[in-house]
Amino acid sequence: MRCSYIKKNGGQCEAQSIIDSDFCFFHDPKLENEKKEAQIKGGQSGKVILKSPLPIITISKIEDVTLLLSDTINRVRSGEMDVKIANCLGVLSGQLIKAFETAQIENRVEVIEREILERKTTYNN
Repeated sequence: MRCSYIKKNGGQCEAQSIIDSDFCFFHDPKLENEKKEAQIKGGQSGKVILKSPLPIITISKIEDVTLLLSDTINRVRSGEMDVKIANCLGVLSGQLIKAFETAQIENRVEVIEREILERKTTYNN
């Protein structure tokens, strides 16, 4: 059944009414307090805060990312870390690994280019 609320423009609310009511959650006058609480929580419901700060770790090579991910997995499994934070760390770790891999490729290309240039110089002399 549709909500019985009539909007200012004369149209009826399109939402489904809740059980044992002629109105949806937002238009049921009996649920005004619950509606206000939901609105207050609305901006905070997705925010996750750690109970204590995580230790700072230095990540300078791919192996360090492996240790970070292992630690993150263990913290999620023990309930010490929220899944949203773990997902964020996972995404950032993936980006960091790509950056490390790109740097390694650039270094290899630089070495190869240097070797080619040296061979050309030696061959031309």
